Amino acid sequence: MLSRLLSRAPEAPASRMPPPEQALIFATIGALLAGLFFLQRRAPYRGTYLAGDWLPRDEATGKRAYEEWVLRYSVVWMGSFGLIIALQLYEAFDAAAYFVVCGGLALPLWVQAFAAAVRAGRVTHALRAQAWVAVFGFIGNYWYTHYFYSVLRARYTMPSWRLNDVPIAMYLATHFYFSSYHVFANLALRKVRTRYLPGPCRDLLFVGLVLAMSYAVAFMETLTIAHFPYYDFEDRAMAYTVGSAFYGLYFVVSFPVYFALDEATWTTSLAPGRSLVEVAISSLGAGMAVLLLLDIVRLGVVGAPLTIGGKLFEVTG
Repeated sequence: MLSRLLSRAPEAPASRMPPPEQALIFATIGALLAGLFFLQRRAPYRGTYLAGDWLPRDEATGKRAYEEWVLRYSVVWMGSFGLIIALQLYEAFDAAAYFVVCGGLALPLWVQAFAAAVRAGRVTHALRAQAWVAVFGFIGNYWYTHYFYSVLRARYTMPSWRLNDVPIAMYLATHFYFSSYHVFANLALRKVRTRYLPGPCRDLLFVGLVLAMSYAVAFMETLTIAHFPYYDFEDRAMAYTVGSAFYGLYFVVSFPVYFALDEATWTTSLAPGRSLVEVAISSLGAGMAVLLLLDIVRLGVVGAPLTIGGKLFEVTG
């Protein structure tokens, strides 16, 4: 299937729907996950079974308050983006407007994080989480976007201020996208770790859930942005199927590493320290791991050359 998808002729530009094989991919993922859930044993507690926790219980780091806030704010930025796309407000945007809109939606996340730190008189989870996402998102835009340009023939065509041939507005949009994605992933991963007995079966489910969520998140982003005409692919069907797996490599690494940040249910070497420097180093390490995975896939599976052109800063459109 993979060789057929990679060699297929580009589809008609008017078609923005996923190809039929997408249903088979998700059916397979669902069946494998169902099998892994079937193997689990519930964790007992005083004669009953633990329901498991979606949100953290420990408030010492402020992680629960942060995740609750991000969940609420996700409704705001998703609703704002939905209106912009549905009403085609972007048709009136110039480079400055894209920057202001995306920057304005990213700013509240930082305001909340700094406000939490001021109230607590110390660095809280919110600021550590924002630092981790900011570093990882910057790497993703500055470096990984060129893999999409080269492998999937993706392109941004809207007017924009660009850093290394990537619209600066996308650096800003990635921040609130990734802030929400990683909190959503935390909920599911925490539920598994607090609901089921530890052991190889739970570990397999944890890994399977990371892989499934990584692919699903990548696919959903591709699908929801399909009606924005200024980010396009040469072959959209390939972008939905193979491209989602390619993009999903970001989250295969980032979901478990980010989950370990200030996580009381996870005591492994993945967890960084409490200082912002240690958090940044953790994110940089995750970023390099993703870069290696992307390049291995580019060379070993696709065989496409990597071309990085452009300038440090330029204005297009």
